[in-house]
Amino acid sequence: MSHVPHELADEFPDAAEKIHDLKLNNAHFAKIADAYHEVNREIHRIEAEIETTSDAYAEELKKKRLALKDEIAGFLTA
Repeated sequence: MSHVPHELADEFPDAAEKIHDLKLNNAHFAKIADAYHEVNREIHRIEAEIETTSDAYAEELKKKRLALKDEIAGFLTA
């Protein structure tokens, strides 16, 4: 189990400036990025054993994080 928080800056290191600009200028992107951070932090707390939950719920969160990451990647490549 990885205890790395998977922040957007780590996931897309070459796109930090574009992420920042999109957060400021695109409300939909900002909402998606905020949702990613919220889900990502919850996963990190579960993996670090700060919070407990079922394996099924943890996997559901990981799938949601991946879907949000894919959507963010779409913005970054557009």
